[in-house]
Amino acid sequence: MSASCVPEGPATGDASSRPAGTSAAAASASPAGAVKGAPLGGVFEDDFDRSALGPDWNALSPKWKIEDGRLCARAARNRGVWLKRPLPENARIEFDAIAEAPDGDLKAEVWGDGRSGATAASYTNATSYLVILGGWKNTKHVLARLDEHGADRLEIDVDPESDDERARPVAPGQPYRFRIERRDGKTISWAVNDVDYLELRDPAPLAGPGHEHLGFNEWDAPVCFDNLRITPL
Repeated sequence: MSASCVPEGPATGDASSRPAGTSAAAASASPAGAVKGAPLGGVFEDDFDRSALGPDWNALSPKWKIEDGRLCARAARNRGVWLKRPLPENARIEFDAIAEAPDGDLKAEVWGDGRSGATAASYTNATSYLVILGGWKNTKHVLARLDEHGADRLEIDVDPESDDERARPVAPGQPYRFRIERRDGKTISWAVNDVDYLELRDPAPLAGPGHEHLGFNEWDAPVCFDNLRITPL
């Protein structure tokens, strides 16, 4: 288990001219261009028990569909689906995530811009915090800020022989209950099935315009999400 790694994929762009807490994608376009829905107005829930995605969601790829009462995709290539309703600065975000193949790759983005996705093969220009269970063909669990390949990401190396529940690989077909929280405006904590995985304290928090949305994402593996609940804190 480790808290750093050698980055994979191409280097990120020059961030020296951007304000702290702003990604390249967010800096290149006005937040006014983001797809934004009505405020949550309290606890928000979505069980996806319908035939179509609906007006609350902004899908960047046609791969995102409702299947058997779940939100699913395969080969979306990091072109995710965003909840249009803005997140409060502090919130608890809970949902079920299911991998339909041994590759895992259960990914969510929190406090992103609601409209951006990958623009190259490597997703190095996110606008959000990213949590990934079973990423890189089920070899790593990752919590990252803006760049899932970044050297500053937090990670747990998967070891099928480990006694540590956090190091186990994702099992196909098994629901994993994610819980992501920010309570103090700067600390992101991530738990799975009520087990704490990783925590990131951010001195330049992603918040405000350009950082107000939840998204689900994936690269190539078939994945599904269900039973979303967002609680303002």
